[in-house]
Amino acid sequence: MSLPPLILASQSPARRQLLTQAGIPHTAEPSYFDEDSIHDANPRTLVQTLAQKKAETIAARHPEPAIILGADSVLWLQGEILGKPATPAIALARLRQMRGQVGELYTGMALIQTKPYRQLVHYALTRVFFARPSDAELTAYVATREPLQCAGCFALDGLGSFFIEGIDGCHSNVIGLSLPLLRRMFLEWGYDITAYWGDPARLTSG
Repeated sequence: MSLPPLILASQSPARRQLLTQAGIPHTAEPSYFDEDSIHDANPRTLVQTLAQKKAETIAARHPEPAIILGADSVLWLQGEILGKPATPAIALARLRQMRGQVGELYTGMALIQTKPYRQLVHYALTRVFFARPSDAELTAYVATREPLQCAGCFALDGLGSFFIEGIDGCHSNVIGLSLPLLRRMFLEWGYDITAYWGDPARLTSG
């Protein structure tokens, strides 16, 4: 079955990398949706709402047949929602707060098919076990500026991996997209996501 082109409603290099490594051809188009316009103390509903709004923003620009994928992630730690830190000082304070704690990483994922129009919104949850790095290590990490680009102030697929003792749940979810959830969402629509891989014989030849 031929699938509509996939458009990722995000400028996240990590999400693009996940799709590329999974063999899913796509284009990326940042929505520039104002995330600060949405207020919700529940991390599950917050990430789903933001993912949906991002996908809707891109879908409105594409009348042609396509599937839009929106996503948003936050870290829930000690009763607080942690998104991207605004400054290095905030990043350092958060990283100190995270030492030796267990956080919950929520990623909302929204699919919109433009023709025929339909929507699907879910979320994935992964528990993250943080190590106890020294202040010097955390200061060095913040100096790389990686934490400033990441929900929850760390990147599992980057330098932040040094400070993660383990996870409970989907690995790719912590990076930015739950690939197993994406597969299940496609199945809900009767689609086999492996159709994006093309001809299996061609993939295994040569």
